[in-house]
This record gives sequence, C-alpha cells and structure tokens, in this order.
Amino acid sequence: MSAPSSGPDLRPAALDDAALADLRRVEERIGTPLVAYEAESPYAELTDEQLAEIRRAESALGVRLLAYRPA
Repeated sequence: MSAPSSGPDLRPAALDDAALADLRRVEERIGTPLVAYEAESPYAELTDEQLAEIRRAESALGVRLLAYRPA
C-alpha cells in the first residue's frame, strides 16, 4: 500500500499580533513549534465510539489513521 499523493486541503491561519504572541507563549511552554491552520478542517467529526474503533485499528495495525469528512 502506498502513501497518499497529497495531503488534506489545510490553509495556514492568518493571525494578528496578539494571537501570534499567544501561540509563541504556548510553543515556549510545551517546547515544540506549532502551526496554526484555519478552523475549517477536512477531517471527520467522530463520536467517542468511532474514535475508539479507530484507535483499536491503529493499535492492531501499528499505524496512525486519519478520518476525513465524506465528500
């Protein structure tokens, strides 16, 4: 099985100076860089049961899975 040829259609968020300062403070607290994306996401909103099913599959397969919204 090959990897997908392209990723989701995510767009970087346009942050004002105050939001950017907040983001930088979080980065400093957690010790890792962050990237802010627009709130609209191609990913599916999952119920707790659906998320649990995906986590079981991830564990069994040894992979990370992403769930996309239906087209």
